[in-house]
Amino acid sequence: MAKKIEDKELSIEGAFEQVNEKIKALENSDVSLEDSFKLFQEGMDLLKYCNESIDKVEKKVQKIIGDGQTEDFE
Repeated sequence: MAKKIEDKELSIEGAFEQVNEKIKALENSDVSLEDSFKLFQEGMDLLKYCNESIDKVEKKVQKIIGDGQTEDFE
């Protein structure tokens, strides 16, 4: 199940897309310092979510490879 970010279900792909949008916004020279910090924090939160999601998938794959079962790894 996808984590809710900003009250929405978010896929890993969607999170990476939002990270790219944050990067593009940060590249804009018209962004204030306060907005830059906000964009940076939002991007870091999204990357943390992506990392956690990828780790969960990796553990499930390792569990499947290890014993041939398809149960969740927790």
